Amino acid sequence: MKLSVLVLDNVFDTGLSAVLDAFTTANELAALQDPHARPFDITVVGMKRQVRTALGMRMSVQPANAADGSDWIVVPALSTKLPEQLVPALGRRDVTDAMGRLRSWHADGSRVAASCIGTFLVAESGLLRDQEATTSWWLGPLFRQRYPEIRLDESRMLVPSGDFVTAGAAMGHLGAVPISWTP
Repeated sequence: MKLSVLVLDNVFDTGLSAVLDAFTTANELAALQDPHARPFDITVVGMKRQVRTALGMRMSVQPANAADGSDWIVVPALSTKLPEQLVPALGRRDVTDAMGRLRSWHADGSRVAASCIGTFLVAESGLLRDQEATTSWWLGPLFRQRYPEIRLDESRMLVPSGDFVTAGAAMGHLGAVPISWTP
Protein backbone atom coordinates (compact mmCIF):
# COMPACT_ATOMS: atom_id res chain seq x y z
CA MET A 1 0.00 0.00 0.00
CA LYS A 2 1.36 3.37 -1.02
CA LEU A 3 1.17 6.06 1.68
CA SER A 4 2.27 9.61 1.10
CA VAL A 5 2.79 12.00 3.99
CA LEU A 6 2.23 15.62 2.94
CA VAL A 7 4.60 17.86 4.89
CA LEU A 8 4.38 21.65 4.80
CA ASP A 9 6.44 24.39 6.42
CA ASN A 10 5.78 24.77 10.14
CA VAL A 11 4.63 21.15 10.49
CA PHE A 12 4.15 20.09 14.11
CA ASP A 13 7.32 18.06 14.77
CA THR A 14 5.70 15.55 17.12
CA GLY A 15 2.77 14.96 14.78
CA LEU A 16 5.08 14.30 11.83
CA SER A 17 7.32 12.01 13.87
CA ALA A 18 4.36 10.09 15.28
CA VAL A 19 2.98 9.38 11.80
CA LEU A 20 6.35 8.27 10.41
CA ASP A 21 7.19 6.23 13.51
CA ALA A 22 3.81 4.47 13.53
CA PHE A 23 3.99 3.27 9.93
CA THR A 24 7.70 2.42 10.09
CA THR A 25 7.09 0.38 13.24
CA ALA A 26 4.13 -1.35 11.58
CA ASN A 27 6.43 -2.37 8.71
CA GLU A 28 9.05 -3.71 11.11
CA LEU A 29 6.56 -5.69 13.19
CA ALA A 30 4.78 -7.09 10.12
CA ALA A 31 8.13 -8.37 8.81
CA LEU A 32 8.67 -10.17 12.14
CA GLN A 33 5.38 -12.00 11.73
CA ASP A 34 5.74 -12.71 8.02
CA PRO A 35 9.04 -12.16 6.20
CA HIS A 36 7.09 -11.98 2.93
CA ALA A 37 4.68 -9.30 4.16
CA ARG A 38 4.34 -6.34 1.82
CA PRO A 39 5.33 -3.22 3.75
CA PHE A 40 3.73 0.17 3.56
CA ASP A 41 5.48 2.14 0.83
CA ILE A 42 5.96 5.47 2.63
CA THR A 43 6.88 8.64 0.73
CA VAL A 44 7.23 12.06 2.32
CA VAL A 45 6.18 14.80 -0.09
CA GLY A 46 5.87 18.56 0.01
CA MET A 47 5.06 21.55 -2.12
CA LYS A 48 8.74 22.47 -2.25
CA ARG A 49 11.90 20.38 -2.00
CA GLN A 50 12.70 21.31 1.60
CA VAL A 51 10.46 22.18 4.51
CA ARG A 52 11.18 23.64 7.90
CA THR A 53 9.43 22.15 10.90
CA ALA A 54 7.98 24.24 13.70
CA LEU A 55 11.11 23.61 15.77
CA GLY A 56 13.32 24.79 12.92
CA MET A 57 14.58 21.48 11.56
CA ARG A 58 15.02 21.31 7.82
CA MET A 59 13.75 18.25 6.00
CA SER A 60 14.16 17.30 2.36
CA VAL A 61 10.99 15.89 0.81
CA GLN A 62 9.96 14.47 -2.53
CA PRO A 63 8.03 16.69 -4.95
CA ALA A 64 4.25 16.53 -4.60
CA ASN A 65 3.82 14.51 -7.79
CA ALA A 66 5.63 11.59 -6.06
CA ALA A 67 2.31 11.06 -4.23
CA ASP A 68 0.41 10.47 -7.47
CA GLY A 69 -1.26 7.07 -7.30
CA SER A 70 -1.08 6.85 -3.50
CA ASP A 71 -3.67 4.79 -1.69
CA TRP A 72 -3.61 7.28 1.20
CA ILE A 73 -2.42 10.84 1.63
CA VAL A 74 -1.67 11.63 5.29
CA VAL A 75 -1.70 15.26 6.45
CA PRO A 76 0.04 15.85 9.80
CA ALA A 77 -0.81 18.94 11.84
CA LEU A 78 0.62 22.35 11.23
CA SER A 79 1.99 23.94 14.38
CA THR A 80 -0.53 26.78 14.33
CA LYS A 81 -2.26 26.04 17.57
CA LEU A 82 -4.29 29.23 17.97
CA PRO A 83 -6.92 30.77 15.67
CA GLU A 84 -4.89 33.93 15.14
CA GLN A 85 -2.02 31.75 13.80
CA LEU A 86 -4.12 29.19 11.96
CA VAL A 87 -6.36 31.43 9.87
CA PRO A 88 -3.45 33.26 8.14
CA ALA A 89 -1.59 29.95 7.68
CA LEU A 90 -4.52 28.57 5.68
CA GLY A 91 -3.90 31.33 3.14
CA ARG A 92 -0.18 30.64 2.67
CA ARG A 93 0.85 29.79 -0.88
CA ASP A 94 2.20 26.32 -0.03
CA VAL A 95 -0.97 25.52 1.93
CA THR A 96 -3.33 26.61 -0.86
CA ASP A 97 -1.22 24.68 -3.39
CA ALA A 98 -1.44 21.63 -1.11
CA MET A 99 -5.23 21.95 -1.01
CA GLY A 100 -5.33 21.83 -4.78
CA ARG A 101 -3.14 18.74 -4.80
CA LEU A 102 -5.36 17.06 -2.18
CA ARG A 103 -8.42 17.64 -4.37
CA SER A 104 -6.57 16.22 -7.37
CA TRP A 105 -5.25 13.17 -5.50
CA HIS A 106 -8.70 12.45 -4.10
CA ALA A 107 -10.29 12.79 -7.54
CA ASP A 108 -7.75 10.22 -8.77
CA GLY A 109 -8.75 7.74 -6.04
CA SER A 110 -6.52 8.51 -3.05
CA ARG A 111 -8.10 8.52 0.38
CA VAL A 112 -7.08 11.24 2.83
CA ALA A 113 -6.19 11.11 6.52
CA ALA A 114 -5.47 14.18 8.64
CA SER A 115 -4.49 14.63 12.24
CA CYS A 116 -5.26 17.41 14.64
CA ILE A 117 -4.93 20.79 12.94
CA GLY A 118 -4.24 19.02 9.62
CA THR A 119 -8.01 18.51 9.48
CA PHE A 120 -8.40 22.25 8.89
CA LEU A 121 -6.33 22.01 5.72
CA VAL A 122 -8.50 19.17 4.37
CA ALA A 123 -11.68 21.00 5.40
CA GLU A 124 -10.49 24.23 3.76
CA SER A 125 -9.91 22.28 0.53
CA GLY A 126 -13.63 21.45 0.44
CA LEU A 127 -13.06 17.70 0.58
CA LEU A 128 -14.77 17.19 3.94
CA ARG A 129 -18.05 18.81 2.88
CA ASP A 130 -20.96 16.72 4.25
CA GLN A 131 -18.54 14.41 6.09
CA GLU A 132 -17.93 13.75 9.77
CA ALA A 133 -14.63 14.89 11.26
CA THR A 134 -12.70 15.63 14.42
CA THR A 135 -9.88 18.02 15.22
CA SER A 136 -8.19 19.66 18.18
CA TRP A 137 -10.86 20.24 20.83
CA TRP A 138 -9.87 23.84 21.56
CA LEU A 139 -10.36 24.79 17.91
CA GLY A 140 -13.88 23.35 17.68
CA PRO A 141 -15.63 26.76 17.70
CA LEU A 142 -13.42 28.07 14.87
CA PHE A 143 -13.93 24.86 12.88
CA ARG A 144 -17.71 25.07 13.19
CA GLN A 145 -17.67 28.74 12.19
CA ARG A 146 -15.56 28.13 9.07
CA TYR A 147 -17.04 24.77 8.00
CA PRO A 148 -20.70 24.50 9.03
CA GLU A 149 -21.26 21.83 6.38
CA ILE A 150 -18.95 19.39 8.20
CA ARG A 151 -20.29 17.38 11.13
CA LEU A 152 -17.61 18.00 13.75
CA ASP A 153 -17.28 15.88 16.88
CA GLU A 154 -14.11 17.01 18.63
CA SER A 155 -14.90 14.66 21.53
CA ARG A 156 -13.91 11.70 19.35
CA MET A 157 -10.27 10.74 18.90
CA LEU A 158 -10.70 9.13 15.47
CA VAL A 159 -13.43 9.66 12.88
CA PRO A 160 -13.61 7.59 9.68
CA SER A 161 -16.04 9.10 7.17
CA GLY A 162 -16.22 8.01 3.53
CA ASP A 163 -12.77 8.34 1.95
CA PHE A 164 -11.47 10.31 4.92
CA VAL A 165 -10.12 9.68 8.40
CA THR A 166 -9.48 12.50 10.85
CA ALA A 167 -7.78 12.30 14.22
CA GLY A 168 -8.06 14.64 17.19
CA ALA A 169 -5.27 16.18 19.20
CA ALA A 170 -3.35 13.29 20.69
CA MET A 171 0.11 14.13 19.46
CA GLY A 172 -0.87 13.34 15.88
CA HIS A 173 -1.39 9.62 16.41
CA LEU A 174 -2.65 8.51 13.03
CA GLY A 175 -0.96 5.18 13.65
CA ALA A 176 -4.34 4.02 14.91
CA VAL A 177 -6.05 4.92 11.63
CA PRO A 178 -7.97 1.95 10.26
CA ILE A 179 -6.01 1.80 7.02
CA SER A 180 -6.50 -1.71 5.73
CA TRP A 181 -3.36 -3.75 5.28
CA THR A 182 -2.85 -7.32 4.24
CA PRO A 183 0.54 -9.02 4.09
